[in-house]
Formats: sequence, structure tokens, C-alpha cells
Amino acid sequence: MTEEAIRTADPLRTGDLIELDGLEKVFDVRRRTGPLRREKTRVRAVDGISFTVSRGEMVGYIGPNGAGKSTTVKMLTGILTPSGGRLRVAGIDPSRERTRLARRIGVVFGQRTTLWWDLPLIDSYRLMHRMYRIPDARYRQNLERCVELLDLGALLDVPVRQLSLGQRMRGDIAAALLHDPEVLYLDEPTIGLDVVSKAKVREFLRDLNAERATTVLLTTHDLTDIEHLCNRVMVIDHGRLVYDGTLAGLHEIAPGERILVVDLEHRLPPIEVAGARPVRVEGPRQWLAFPASASAAPIVAAIADGYPLVDLSVREPDIESVIARMYAERPTAP
Repeated sequence: MTEEAIRTADPLRTGDLIELDGLEKVFDVRRRTGPLRREKTRVRAVDGISFTVSRGEMVGYIGPNGAGKSTTVKMLTGILTPSGGRLRVAGIDPSRERTRLARRIGVVFGQRTTLWWDLPLIDSYRLMHRMYRIPDARYRQNLERCVELLDLGALLDVPVRQLSLGQRMRGDIAAALLHDPEVLYLDEPTIGLDVVSKAKVREFLRDLNAERATTVLLTTHDLTDIEHLCNRVMVIDHGRLVYDGTLAGLHEIAPGERILVVDLEHRLPPIEVAGARPVRVEGPRQWLAFPASASAAPIVAAIADGYPLVDLSVREPDIESVIARMYAERPTAP
């Protein structure tokens, strides 16, 4: 039976594609305690996490630095072996069958590239064409689509080392999709991108999910990415899953404020509209705060109707502050 036939016959293609049950990862860390002495301590990076992700879901996996996000993703890809619990991706144990799993997943690790540093971008794609044994017609189709939608045409002959961070991120996303993965792991996919490029990448990922039912697990510090792409968000902190639900539900649990950045034609006194409060004014630019659980639409409409608006953007609260509020809002034990 061919690889394609095996994938087509796999019942997990219509069910839970990712399954974690009590997943753990413990590291032994040695610290110097004297000139000739070292002390070994155990660090529990992932502490009994359980969840499932269905085929076609786009899920945000977020948390502060050191929470265990990257460790989880490395176990999902087979880079790290779990210390305990059960893990399956498309029915495969990643640590035991990493090579087989590689054909079914795509990975973009933020600051680390999968591209060949000294080669032109197109040469990296040609090498992946051979490595993954992608049929020629499918490779050309996928490459043309990625080049067009991620605006890579002018970059194909540029050595990877000469690309900006934002350009390389787009190149890495394309590389991760050439072999039609069922699962795509993205670590900070919009880092280093300008506003226009961020919008293009988000639109590309939405279309990919809609057209091919690609399952996406997204780790990011930018809650705007989550808002635009994911219906579900999971929060991990100190190796434990502390929330699994919608972004709106997270804001209800940990109420906070979003910031509306407004650019006017000229300097004016602080904007006064229902539902928001002025925070800061610098020349024609103003900052207004409003509840994170509220819609920005009526506030934007009121500003557009009553002020000479040039541009505006919404800034989400950072995930560290959201988690801090989650703990602050928890009732203390009697």
C-alpha cells in the first residue's frame, strides 16, 4: 500500500489528530554549589498535560516564557522523548517513529530556520522536493501557490542568510507546506513582520485551513494572531494546562483592557466616546483603553463618525498580563 493510500485509509484523518494524555517531561539540571561540587535538581517542564486536537482545528497554544510551550511542541515532533504519559500524532508515537511522522507534519520554529543558510531560497525548496519525495506536479503547484500568496517571487534567488527575519519567516512557512502536511506547528509565525505582511500570512493560513483542513497548533505572544486565526486557545503555565476554551472566555475569566491606537489628521484634545477612556495623547496619535471582553466595532464607528480619522489599530494585552490576572482573579483557599 502506498503512503498516500495509508494516509487516506487512516481513521484519524476525520477524528482526533493530536492526543496527549498525562504528558510529562522532566529534565535533570546540574548546578554548581561549590568549587568541586554540583547538585542535581529535577525540573518538570511539562506536568501532566492532557488534550486532544481534531482534524482541521486551528488552536492557539500560549503562555509566558518558560511555561513549557516549546517543550510540548518538541515532543509532538519527536525531537524530545516524553518522561511519562501518552502521546500520539496521526496515530503515530513521535519519539518512536519520527521519520514516518515527518511526512505528515510541518514545523516553523520562530528564530530557527529549516532553510539552508548559504543557499538561495529556491535551492532549499528543491532539496525538500527530493527529501520528501513530493510528486513533481504537486511540488510545482504548492510552490507556485506559496510564492504568490506569501510574496516570495523576488526572494527565490537570494541566499537565506541575506533575508530579513520577516522574509525568512515567510520562506520557512512555505518550506513547511511543500509536502502537504496534515499538521502544522507554528512558533511565532508573524515575528518580525510588518502590518501588511502579518495580514498576508494570516490570510494565507486561514485559506490553507479552509481549503485543505490542515490542523494548526500556533504558539505566539501576539494575541492578535490568536484572535484572527483560532477559535480555541489553550494556556499553559509552569508546565500545566490552566485554560482550554475560547479567547473571549479567557478575557471573561481574566478581565483586562485592550488598547485602541488612533491616528487623526491633526492634534486634538483627548477623544471622548462611550465604552473607552483616553490613556495617552502624542500629537495626532491617541491611545484609548476599553474592556478586552467588549467589541471594538462600536467604538471605532463612533470615532470614525465624530473625528478626522486617518488610521487605527487594536493592541491585545500581552499573555503574561492575562495569566497574571487569571491568578489574581482565582479565589484564595479558605
